[in-house]
Formats: sequence, C-alpha cells, structure tokens
Amino acid sequence: MTNPLRFNEALLIANRAFKPLQCIAWTQEINSELNLTVMDRANTRTLGHKRIPCSTYSDPQKLAAVIQQTRQELTRKGVTLAPWNMPD
Repeated sequence: MTNPLRFNEALLIANRAFKPLQCIAWTQEINSELNLTVMDRANTRTLGHKRIPCSTYSDPQKLAAVIQQTRQELTRKGVTLAPWNMPD
C-alpha cells in the first residue's frame, strides 16, 4: 500500500508535471482542495485549470491519473510538454 501524499508533496509533483510551462498551485483551507493553474512560460495566459479534492491529491495513483488527464487535454490543445512520470 502506498503512503498518502502530503499537500507539499502533491504541489512539487504537479509543478514538475507541466514543464516547461508554469504550474501555479494553491489550496483553500475551507475545503482543502488543491487548485492547479497551468500558465504559458511568460505567465500571461492560462492554459488549463483543475480543482482537486484532498481525497484525490493525497492518493498517488489518483493524483497521477488527474495529472495525466490534464496533460492530455493540454496536448490536444497543441501544447508541448516535457516527458513526465509519476515519481515513486
């Protein structure tokens, strides 16, 4: 069984998943959601946004699935991303 991810670990993973773009992540204390916004390299245009509940971002497999889905959505929009794999 995998250990649950802490918020800071999920932030680092998400940040690396969208290179070379910028990934801005924050949480709302009220509902503990992880908000991810993927921006272009100049931080001038939003390319994607996801709201991820704690039950998803704390589970490595669920977080990986959401990140992969978001990466695929960006790729369909013509965005080129660096290769990425969920860290062990």
